[in-house]
Amino acid sequence: MVSISMDRITLMHGAGGSLMHNLIQNHILRILKPYMEFEVPLAALDDAGICDGIVFTTDSYTVKPLFFNGGDIGRLAVSGTVNDIACIGGKPLALSLALVMEEGLSLNDLDRILDSIEHTCKEAGVDILTGDTKVVERGSLDRLIVNTSGIGVRNPLLDSNLRYVNRSIRWLLDSNLRAGDKIIISGSIADHGMAVLSAREGYGFASSICSDVRPLNRLIDRALEAGGVVCIKDPTRGGVANLLNEWAEKSHVGIMVYEDKIPIKESVRAAASFLGIDPLEVGNEGKVCIAATPDRAEHVLEAIRECDEGRDAEIIGEATDQFYAVAMRTIIGGTRIIIKPSGDPVPRIC
Repeated sequence: MVSISMDRITLMHGAGGSLMHNLIQNHILRILKPYMEFEVPLAALDDAGICDGIVFTTDSYTVKPLFFNGGDIGRLAVSGTVNDIACIGGKPLALSLALVMEEGLSLNDLDRILDSIEHTCKEAGVDILTGDTKVVERGSLDRLIVNTSGIGVRNPLLDSNLRYVNRSIRWLLDSNLRAGDKIIISGSIADHGMAVLSAREGYGFASSICSDVRPLNRLIDRALEAGGVVCIKDPTRGGVANLLNEWAEKSHVGIMVYEDKIPIKESVRAAASFLGIDPLEVGNEGKVCIAATPDRAEHVLEAIRECDEGRDAEIIGEATDQFYAVAMRTIIGGTRIIIKPSGDPVPRIC
């Protein structure tokens, strides 16, 4: 059994799930009391905040290793920040870039990461607007930490999307889910976390598993064009299990998902089984869960399947008022409760 210190920060406090949630609730939110009323405040714990129509988010990235099959810390930083803005209903405009570098970091590695940042910005249609650099003594950190903050405005497609929603919603918040809403995942799960773990530990399956890291704002635009979308969120730290529990808790509904509908690549399934890891708890960086009204869900599914990022999308379940938990109907016909994980089983994946 792993011992969790009650008075010290552990890696699990940064891995999503219940330990990170408790840290935020019992320390950060308890002490940081906002002095202004915001449209979407810090206390909502959505992936971005909103002030006077401006969408704002920030992320720090500590992935180990810096380079992995399918991506690197630079692509991860841009994609994660763009996706957080897009998921709440914003149109990403610009990013800041802050680099905290360890003395001795290879300039060749730094250039590779900056090239990746530039390429991913072009892919997402955003620019770096401002930034900062710091260097710390050798041994003070593990080579490089990247912070990206992002700003955006209300996506023009959001209002036309909400015309299909028969309830009062202004932004795509975690608390919008209602009984009957269908839940879509944009593709196979656990690719990113397993790719990073493979690169870090040198497992033999490293070459067969590729991270899914990518910006998803264009896929989200396709979903909004189809209409009826009420929630969007990327299942990063803590994976799909954590995301579904957050939706259920904030929306006060139950969720039923179906194991045979959840897409998982065979290479990922085999690696997770070998390591004793539940793919539902592993982080993703190029997938989103989308909740849509029952009458529009098939339209949303069809729309996102037309783009490369969503070609393997599936409707995996729905919200319910018959119970207040997250459950999964298994392949063999049983029902399994999906609890909020303590944290992602793979630390430092982002």
